[in-house]
Amino acid sequence: MAGSAIALVAVLIVVAGGYFLMNSRTYQLAGRLVDRVDTTEKVVALTLDDGPSEHAPEVLGLLATAGIPATFYLNGRDLAARPELGRAIVAAGHELGNHTYNHRRMVLVSPETVVEEVEGTDSEIRAAGYQGDITFRPPYCKKLWALPSYLADHDRTTVTWDVEPEDGNTSTADMVAAAVDQVRPGSIILLHTMYASGAASRAAIGPIAAKLHAQGYRFVTVSELLDRGDSARS
Repeated sequence: MAGSAIALVAVLIVVAGGYFLMNSRTYQLAGRLVDRVDTTEKVVALTLDDGPSEHAPEVLGLLATAGIPATFYLNGRDLAARPELGRAIVAAGHELGNHTYNHRRMVLVSPETVVEEVEGTDSEIRAAGYQGDITFRPPYCKKLWALPSYLADHDRTTVTWDVEPEDGNTSTADMVAAAVDQVRPGSIILLHTMYASGAASRAAIGPIAAKLHAQGYRFVTVSELLDRGDSARS
C-alpha cells in the first residue's frame, strides 16, 4: 500500500514537472531562452505573433505612424500563402522571427517534426528577403525536449515575453494600461494583431508606443535588444 502511494506521488511529481517545463516562459531544458533582457537602458521590444494575415498592411501602417520597429513571429504556411506580405514587412524595416510552420504545439513531437517546422519556416523567412539572425518562439510557449534540444544544437535563441497586455484584457484601454504597468527596461511585449479578433490589440499599438515614449522608452527589435544584455536561462 505504501509502495503504491509512493509510486503515485512520484507520477504526480513527474506530471507536474512536465507541465511546468512545457509552459514555462522563463526556463527550458536546453539552449538559450530569453523572456527579457537584463539592462538599465530604457529599451523594449514589441513582438507580434502569427500570420502574416490580411491585417498585416494595417499593422504596418500603425507601426509607421507610431514610428517604432517590431519583431514579427510568423508561421511558415502563412508566409508561403502570402509571400508579398512577408516582403512588405521586411521592406518596412522590421524583424522576422520563426513561429513554426503550422503553429502547432511543439510538445511530444519527433525530432523530424521539429526540423520540418523550424527549417521550413526559416526557408520562407529567407525567401521574404530577411537576412538577419532568426530567433524562435514556440506557439503557445509549449516545448519539452525535442524542440529545445534542436535549438541548442543549432545555436538558436528561444524568445518568450514578460509583458502580455492581452492576458485577461479585451479592451484597448485595458491593454494599454497593462502594458505600461508591466514594462520595465529590457521588456519584451507580446501582442496578437493578425487575427480578425485582434482589432483591440492593433488599436493598442499607437497608445502603448506614445505612453512609453513619454516615459523615455525606445523601441528596438528583439535582435537589437539581445545585444544590450544577457538574460539567458538554460
